[in-house]
Formats: sequence, C-alpha cells, structure tokens
Amino acid sequence: MTFDNSKTIIGVRIKLFFATVLLLAWVGVIYVAKLIKSPILGLDDSIWTLILVIIWIFIALLPMILNYQFVFYSDDSNDIVFKYFSAGIVGGKKNSVEINKGTFAGFKIESKYFGLNKSIILFQKLAQGVAKFPPIFISALTKDQQVRLIHALNQCAPQS
Repeated sequence: MTFDNSKTIIGVRIKLFFATVLLLAWVGVIYVAKLIKSPILGLDDSIWTLILVIIWIFIALLPMILNYQFVFYSDDSNDIVFKYFSAGIVGGKKNSVEINKGTFAGFKIESKYFGLNKSIILFQKLAQGVAKFPPIFISALTKDQQVRLIHALNQCAPQS
C-alpha cells in the first residue's frame, strides 16, 4: 500500500495564501488607498485589522503547533518506507525512514492536545538491540489514512 497526504498539505498552503492575500488587500484598501473611511458593521478599521491579523496568525501557526507533516508511506516492497517533512510556514528538513519488514519491531502511537497532535514512533531490531526512530507526526493525515496506516503497520509488526 502506498499513499501520501499531499492534498491536505496543499490545502493548508492554499488557505495560508488566501489569508495572506486578504490581509494585504485589506491593508492596501484601508491604509494605503484610504478608500473606506466609515466604520464597517459598527467596528472601526483598526478593529477589523486586528481581527484579520488574528485569523491570519491562527491559520499560519496552527500547522506548526499541531506539527503538520507531509507524509509518504509505502510497504509495497520488502521495506516499510516513510518520507516526511514539516509543512508549516517554513518547510523543514526532509527525512526518510526505511525499515526492512524482517527487522521491523513494531510501533507506538502518541497523542497530545486531546488527540489533535498524533505521532507514530517506529522500532527496528538491530544486533545491538531495538532502535527507536524519532516521531513521525500523522496529524495531517485524514482519519481514513490514519486507520489504513495503523492497519498496515499492524500487518507488518511481529506477532507476540
């Protein structure tokens, strides 16, 4: 099985782009061109600016707070392959984990912030013991993708 969450990550980036364009258009219309001088819906333009800035900050920082990552997963060969990187405002370092199915020792799921921030920690059997990989955040995966991923990893995990 192979999948990635590129559509989700593209959607996050598009929302941030439109929020940025909206905020810049607002600043251009209100402060640079000074086209609107009266209050809108009874609120002063500085209040509307503050509201728009707060919305922009929320849209920009939420993916960073919840550790949204682009995740590619494949178990079609003899290896389990994860490729991932952070999907916030500034993209992070690209990481890759490749574990042979014969040395796969299992995984653990961690959850924070009432289940909004989920990660998977992978384990691999080595001659020296069991290696633990850094967490791969799966918060940006859809519920269906999370279920499919956990099912696939359970199929590859050693049976106790």
